[in-house]
Order: sequence, then C-alpha cells, then structure tokens
Amino acid sequence: MAVPARTCGASRPDPARTALRWPSRGSRLGPGARRPAAGPPRPLALLLPPLLLLPLLAAPGASAYSFPQQHTMQHWARRLEQEIDGVMRIFGGVQQLREIYKDNRNLFEVQENEPQKLVEKVAGDIESLLDRKVQALKRLADAAETFQKAHRWQDNIKEEDIVYYDAKADAELDDPESEDVERGSKASTLRLDFVEDSNFKNKVNYSYTAVQIPTDIYKGSTVILNELNWTEALENVFMENRRQDPTLLWQVFGSATGVTRYYPATPWRAPKKIDLYDVRRRPWYIQGASSPKDMVIIVDVSGSVSGLTLKLMKTSVCEMLDTLSDDDYVNVASFNEKAQPVSCFTHLVQANVRNKKVFKEAVQGMVAKGTTGYKAGFEYAFDQLQNPNITRANCNKMIMMFTDGGEDRVQDVFEKYNWPNRTVRVFTFSVGQHNYDVTPLQWMACTNKGYYFEIPSIGAIRINTQEYLDVLGRPMVLAGKEAKQVQWTNVYEDALGLGMVVTGTLPVFNLTQDGPGEKKNQLILGVMGIDVALNDIKRLTPNYTLGANGYIFAIDLNGYVLLHPNLKPQVSQTTNFREPVTLDFLDAELEDENKEEIRRSMIDGNKGHKQIRTLVKSLDERYIDEVTRNYTWVPIRSTNYSLGLVLPPYSTFYLQANLSDQILQVKLPISKLKDFEFLLPSSFESEGHVFIAPREYCKDLNASDNNTEFLKNFIELMEKVTPDSKQCNNFLLHNLILDTGITQQLVERVWRDQDLNTYSLLAVFATTDGGITRVFPNKAAEDWTENPEPFNASFYRRSLDNHGYVFKPPQQDALLRPLELENDTVGILVSTAVELSLGGRTLRPAVVGVKLDLEAWAEKFKVLASNRTHQDQPQKQCGPNSHCEMDCEVNNEDLLCVLIDDGGFLVLSNQNHQWDQVGRFFSEVDANLMLALYNNSFYTRKESYDYQAACAPLPPGNLGAAPRGIFVPTIADFLNLAWWTSAAAWSLFQQLLYGLIYHSWFQADPAEAEGNPEVRESSCVMKQTQYYFGSVNASYNAIIDCGNCSRLFHAQRLINTNLLFVVAEKPLCSQCEAGRLLQKETHCPADGPEQCELVQRPRYRRGPHICFDYNATEDTSDCGRGASFPPSLGVLVSLQLLLLLGLPPRPQPQVHAHPSRRL
Repeated sequence: MAVPARTCGASRPDPARTALRWPSRGSRLGPGARRPAAGPPRPLALLLPPLLLLPLLAAPGASAYSFPQQHTMQHWARRLEQEIDGVMRIFGGVQQLREIYKDNRNLFEVQENEPQKLVEKVAGDIESLLDRKVQALKRLADAAETFQKAHRWQDNIKEEDIVYYDAKADAELDDPESEDVERGSKASTLRLDFVEDSNFKNKVNYSYTAVQIPTDIYKGSTVILNELNWTEALENVFMENRRQDPTLLWQVFGSATGVTRYYPATPWRAPKKIDLYDVRRRPWYIQGASSPKDMVIIVDVSGSVSGLTLKLMKTSVCEMLDTLSDDDYVNVASFNEKAQPVSCFTHLVQANVRNKKVFKEAVQGMVAKGTTGYKAGFEYAFDQLQNPNITRANCNKMIMMFTDGGEDRVQDVFEKYNWPNRTVRVFTFSVGQHNYDVTPLQWMACTNKGYYFEIPSIGAIRINTQEYLDVLGRPMVLAGKEAKQVQWTNVYEDALGLGMVVTGTLPVFNLTQDGPGEKKNQLILGVMGIDVALNDIKRLTPNYTLGANGYIFAIDLNGYVLLHPNLKPQVSQTTNFREPVTLDFLDAELEDENKEEIRRSMIDGNKGHKQIRTLVKSLDERYIDEVTRNYTWVPIRSTNYSLGLVLPPYSTFYLQANLSDQILQVKLPISKLKDFEFLLPSSFESEGHVFIAPREYCKDLNASDNNTEFLKNFIELMEKVTPDSKQCNNFLLHNLILDTGITQQLVERVWRDQDLNTYSLLAVFATTDGGITRVFPNKAAEDWTENPEPFNASFYRRSLDNHGYVFKPPQQDALLRPLELENDTVGILVSTAVELSLGGRTLRPAVVGVKLDLEAWAEKFKVLASNRTHQDQPQKQCGPNSHCEMDCEVNNEDLLCVLIDDGGFLVLSNQNHQWDQVGRFFSEVDANLMLALYNNSFYTRKESYDYQAACAPLPPGNLGAAPRGIFVPTIADFLNLAWWTSAAAWSLFQQLLYGLIYHSWFQADPAEAEGNPEVRESSCVMKQTQYYFGSVNASYNAIIDCGNCSRLFHAQRLINTNLLFVVAEKPLCSQCEAGRLLQKETHCPADGPEQCELVQRPRYRRGPHICFDYNATEDTSDCGRGASFPPSLGVLVSLQLLLLLGLPPRPQPQVHAHPSRRL
C-alpha cells in the first residue's frame, strides 16, 4: 500500500471534468433535433440540454424505437434492487443468523477492546522483550572490551595457531576456484555437526561460534589472526546469554577489521556468485558505529580524469553511498572549473534507498572535461553543509573528495569556512595510478580532522570507502560510557535467513592505552548486535480479538514501520539483502492530513487518540473504501519506537465463546463436545462443506496449505486434546467450535429446505470471525476459491466496512484468457455483514452471502431491464405505426446494458459476447463509456505507489562505441615526448587495454542479466490506480459528444449495493476512441513519484537524541599516508593485467591501516 500519487515520469494528465450535469427528464432526441455536426472527435461527456430531450416522433407507417426515458430506466433499477434484496433476504439469512446468536446467548460473552489499555499493555510487553536483549548486549560489549584489553598482540602469529569454525569453509571446499582451496588454507578449521532449529530457520550448533571473513580480506594477515585470537573468548559469553534467555536469536560481534563472529554456529549462506558481504556495510553496524552524518561527496571530473580512473571514481562513490543509513544526509557534486550537483538534488537529502538510487544512476553520467578547480568543489560543499533552511542530520559533517591529484591546497577556502573550529571533516581519496604529488591531498585531510586514502585499483575500493567510519567513531570512543547506548535499527532482512528482523546495537571500544604516555585509544573495536525477529514481536500483539480490519502497527523516528499488516517486502534476502526494508507509515497506508498528524505525534513520542474518516485499499488491491477508524498510540519506552492501534468502531466489541462448565468438567476430548460433529467431513453432504481458518489453535497442530489436510490434522489432534488443554489457545479453539454450531443452525433453519436452482444460485455461505466458512451445498466447495482465513479474504473485510450487498465478480487480468463459461462454474459473490446489537453493544461477527450463476443471472438481468414483467412473458413487439422504447433484452443489438461495481469492474452485461469479460476493468470492455462515467464524477480515482514490489531487471542498452568520458589526444600530444610519460597517456592506454579485453564495456551483454538468477528480481516501484464511486448519487442521462459517433447513456446507482446500472447506445463507429483509463498496476520507470520533487517536501522525522561528533581530546595526527611514485610501465602494466584478468592484488594489511589497529 502506498502514498498519494504525485508524478511518475511524464504521466498522462487527468481527462477533463468540465461537463455540466443535472438529472435528465426527457428521452431520446426528437426528429427536429440533430446530432452535433461532424468534426474532429471530441471525447467529452456533455449532458443533454432539456429542450433537446424530447420524445422521438416516429414516421407514419413505420415502427420506431427510442432511447428509454429516464423514468423507465429508474423503474428497471428498482426491479434490479428488489430482486437482489429479495434473494438475499431469503438465502442470506441475516435476520435468522441474528436470532441464532440470540438463542445461543448463554454460549458466549461480549468482551470489549479498550484501546488505551490495550496499546499500553502491548507496548509494555515489547519493552520487556527488548530489555532482555539489551541486558545480553551489555554483557557482551563489556566482556569484549575486557578480553581485548587483556589480549597481547602477537606479531608472529600463524594461521595454524588459530582454531575456529570458518562459516564459508564448506562453500569454499565445494568451489574449486576458491583461493583457500588453491593455496591450501593453513588455519585449523573446525568441522561441525548441525541440528535443525525452527527458531533460526536454519541448522545450528550451540557449542561453537562461526566466523565470516569478507572475500576481499586476507584471512592470514596478522591483524585478522589477532582478531580471531581474542574474540574466541566471546564464545562462552554467547552461550551464557542463551542459558539466561533461551529466546535469544543471533548474537553477533561485527569487528572494525571486517571479521564477523556469530552464535550459534551455522554455515554461511553464500550466494552462487562472488560473496560481497561485509559486516561493516550492514545497516545495524553502520548505525551502531557512528553518529548520524551530513556528507557532501565531490568528484573531480577534469580532463585528466578519464578512462579507468573515472570508472573507479564512479564505483567508489556508489560504494561510499552504501555506507550511509537512513539517519544520514548526503549530496553528490562533480567539479572542474565549476561545481554542480550530479543529480536533480540541489541540497542535502536523506540517504534512503530511493535517493541513493538516484545518485548512483546520475553518477554514471559524469564526463571528464576541463581543468581541476578544487576551490569550486570545496566552496560548493561548504555551502551545502552550512545551508540552514533544509532538513539534515545536524551531527557529523564531512566532505569526501575523489580526485586523481592536484597542486592546489585551497587553504583560503578552509580558513574562510572551517577554521579554527574545524567542524567539518575532510576526507580525500587519490584515485587511479598516476605520478601526481599527493602531499596536498594529505595536507587537506590532516588539517581538517579527516583522513587520506588511496584507491589505485578496483580491489581497494570497498575497504577504503568504509574506513572513514573509524575516524567518525573517535568522539564516541572518547565519550566513554556516555556513548554506550543501545540503539534499535529499522527493519531489514537477516543475511542468515531469519527473515525480517530488528537489531539492538552497542558499540565496543578499544580500552587499551597507546604507549607509555598513557594516551587513550580512540579506535572503535566494532559493534555488538542481537537480532529480534519481527514475528516474535508480532506474537505479543492481539490478532484475532481486533477483528478482520483492526491491527497493531509501530514506527521508528524516521516514520518507517516496524510492524504493519501491509509490510510485505517482495524482494527476498537471497535477491538483495543489502537493501533495508524502509516503508514509511504514509506509504503503508493511503496518505492524508490526519495520518500525517498521527505520524508526527508518534515520532515525537506522544500519546494520543483520534477518530478519522480515511480511505483504505482492499486486500486484493482492486477497490477503495471510505471508512471510519479509531487510532490510538503510545511510545515504547527505552526504544526509538512508537506503537499504534487501529480499530473500526464495529470492532470495539468481540465475542468470546463460553463453553458450559458441565462440558469442561467432563474432561473428555474436544471431539466429544457438542457441535464438533459438524466439523467432520461425514456431515458435509447434509450440512455443507466447512473450511477452517489455518490458525495456531494448538502447539502440536501440523500446519498445511491444503485446507482439507489441515482439517484432517485438526480433527486427529482434537481426538486427544481436552477443552482446557494448556497446549491450546482456548479462545481460538472455543470460538471455532461455537461458530461451527451456529453456522450449522443456519443450514438447518434456512438453507436446507430452499431450492437454490430456482433462484439461479450456485452456493450460499457464511463466514465468521471465529474462523469458520460454511459453503452449501457441499459440491459448491469444489469451486470455492476464497481464502479460508476470513481475515485474509477480501470479500469478508470489505463486507464489514460497507453497508448493504457487496458484489465481487471473478478476478481476471486483461492479459489472461477469458473466463470459461462451462458447467455453470463461474459465479459472482454477493455478501453482506451480520450486525448484532446485544445490550446496547454493536458488533459484526459474521458475513453471509450467495454465489450467483453468471449465465443465468445475465439472462435474468436482461428480463429485469426490459418491458417484460417476468421471464415467461413473451417479448413485446413494436408493431407498425407504433412508437416503442428500447429495452435491454429486445434491443441488445442497439442498446448496451451493464452492471459495474464500485471499482469499475464489469459484473453483468446484456451482451452475450461480454460474459467472458466479467471481472475485467470496464475500460478494457468499453473505454469510451468508462471515460464518460469518470468525467461525469460517477467514479473518482486514487493513484498510489507500491514501494515493496519486485521487478525483473531491465535489459541493458547499448552503451555506444566507446566508454563515456574517454579522453581523445590531439596530434600535438602524440608528437610530444613528455605526453607519453603523463597520466593522460597511461589513462588512454588503460582504456584501450580494458576495452580490448572486456568487450562488454563497449557493448552490453544481455545474457549476463538473464544468466544470473540472483539478479532476476530487484526492488522497484509499482504505480497503482484504483477507482471508487464519486459524489454522484442521482440518476443522469448524458451524451458522449463525438460528432457522428456520439452516444447517449444513462447511469444510476443501485441502492444498498456497490453497483452502478448503466444503459447506453452501442457505439456506431470506432473513430471516437478516447484516452483509455488504466487500472492495472504498472512499473514506474522513475522509481515512483519524482524524487526531485519529493525531497523539496521532506516528511517529518527525528534523528537519534544524542550526537557524538566532537571531543576536545581527539588526536587527529593519524590522518593517512601515501607515496608518490613515477609510472613504471612494467609495474603498471602488470598490475593492470592482474586487474583485468579478475585477479586484483590482495590488499596488504599494512596499507592504510591505522597504527593503533594493532590490537
């Protein structure tokens, strides 16, 4: 579900709604009136002027038919209303079911949902659950700091000295190309046995931890081996935590070196291609390792930056963006003589998934030209960071500059904007292999509390675009205990298959002293995390007492939902676990001003209650209903979350079965209880087929997607279970038994003695809150396709929200083959809610309805909309010299008569060839007429966006004959000897060599996307459009003005239903095709509403309460180092060949490593 639409690329403007309207009183145009003169087709719906609405005068001696007069069509509408109401009164059994409930009043009690008490209790339960995880986190963090402080660094440590379980070992043994297989790993890797654990959805070993090391980190380096050595002691703390709290799930230590140690041990879920997992890029690690960031990335695109160097920069910027979370703000600009943003974003924007996607696409369009102008780049960046009129993080401020080198130090810029306080950190990145002096880049970083990095090749990008987090962690480490605060993340997909989780994080600090001067260490060791599965939180919320349309939800400080029934991401972890699940509350529901106020109040941590009128989307996403909802909310203490409860007024009360004491005292199996026999298949032939909701009635009940099998499992278990069994949910179990008996009495009193065929019915049914769906007769169950869980059935939820009879035609897509009208199996569902009033308390515990035989009712529809009073009466003929009105039966070749539901879907038609189109959006049947109905406000529409969709990747296009940004030397350059030793010459050589070996760089290979199953789907945005009844309730005659192709039509709502009755002339020609209204979901190529417009109206949010971006004792002397070297052709060609052959040189542990990283 989603936000109100704004724009989606160049969307088609709304059809004009300029026509005037008034109730029509006349009939067809008279002989003296003429149709509008022929001209260009004008698909506007114009109502007929009253003077033109005159009776048709037939020529003497000839029979003539006129378009039906309005009172005639109103008469047909009343006949349709009466027929529907009569059938529902006889077979629906609403009144009889009310009496049955009252007759069985001693078997149930009416309980009340008290919103404030309910939401406060759930918030307290969630707080208690998370608090237990917090205590475990603190024990782990304290132990880690103690173990590391006591650890003695070993310079001569060897791989064979370390024994651990390598989580990726099994996958690497299966891969003959694995580096460890080729070299023969010297580490002593444990071989473990695993047992299946349903809590983890995985095979685990509780006696050991597992270790995961990123692919681009050398396992045998001294830093990694020392890390493995001291973190081994965490194993006992992990196990002790689990002993104290057996509900704990993954306990993880993510090290700043990239090592992940987690408990319990389980094999790593490695993808089929290269494993790019690095704990330092996971949402929970990023959030725990530093305070929020305001970051401006500036990229040098001067003429010297071309070819592979420019490509390295583009990749580096994309990797840098992946180190940012939703708490951060960012902008990206390119510069040469001038600076300009690479995208449409002109200021800092939230680093959410969609904004980062815009940046990544825009970065690919950067072209190298002009001369280097550091001053322009830095002035632009400082102006961005000092803009007071925008929403931002207001914590760490930094500038990240990517360049191939330069001489200017732009000291005057730093003096103007950043000195002496140095509130903005500057990080510089020397990209590519060149002979420039890097001293100015080092100076910029060192004099502005930043760090200098080198990125000579693609293998150095990931490690060097994330180590800046170590620098940002310094103030946090120096703050000590004040910074040891547990933070809870947004929802994201667990990398080990647990599903959607939130993670509590706590930073772990290096407490060792550097040298004899007792200088305090500034390094963060890593982040400790404990996962909490979303399902565990959901179990604390009431689900069946709130009714089908009531629910609990929770949001964080960003307004993102933690809990919500519409939180259903379609992209699985195996597809793209790097993307967090960030669904805003206003995107989960249909946005309006009331919900904006509720969201703001929740983010601010307030309590509140509000009743609102709002729009909701149906479960099948085909309909919109305007409903009343009560919202109640409270903060969840000690967390960043706020909890809300949504209840319809009719769900204030609910039924709770109260089986008599005499039955309970017998202690017999439930199968011996009264009414249980009506659940047995042996009773179905006489009592109708019973579907039971697949709920967790008892712990030992085996679940099944097949309802027949589930019912069998349920019956077998009930042979052993007593009514008060501790292993069963008595509320669910007793209500199920109660509703079994109540629906059976409906069969006995109403259905069994009626002849369904007389009224052309395929089935009658009753569905209850207790989980029973009874379909009569038994054979009708073969064609029953509704969800056996009433709370997940669209017809059930819509019936509760709407008064009267709700029609639901069979759903079909325009791209699929038409309905097969054979053996009378196609039916139209008609349902209505049963409202009870017991002692002044109103509730709706059930829905009843019928299933109409499509073909038979189509014939009946024609008779009811005709001049015949009943089906056996002969059709009225219009004789000579007489004047007759057309009707929907006799004149079906000239007159189109249809029933359309409130979503704009065809329900019935007098055209036989349209029967197989029942259930389709009416614009696909008659686009011209549907547009006229829309233009005359019979329908209005709601456009929204689904941000949780999954889409197949678009095939890559041809990138052209040469890479973008290629540098083309002049003849003078070729004749200049100095040019051949320059960076430009080396860059051109890289382009040519890279292009010759990798043809795909010049021309895309479509097979690449198709051949990799891991990229078949990715998250995308789908635009949804639903139609619902507008403000028109009266009966109207109108004309679709289209020259010689003009058409008369009449439209009228049928009272007490969700139907619109439309009578229209059949189109005389097809030359008046108007714009077709679209209802089906469409892919939005621009990823939803235009991001450039949305960032101008950012939604309200709050960042973390405490910021750690400054500490007076911070030592900034460690700010990176590098070396300038001449371009040795032999060395550079060798390195480049290694890169191009897919063997990037392994980053050595000493390169760019902080001296204090020696643990």
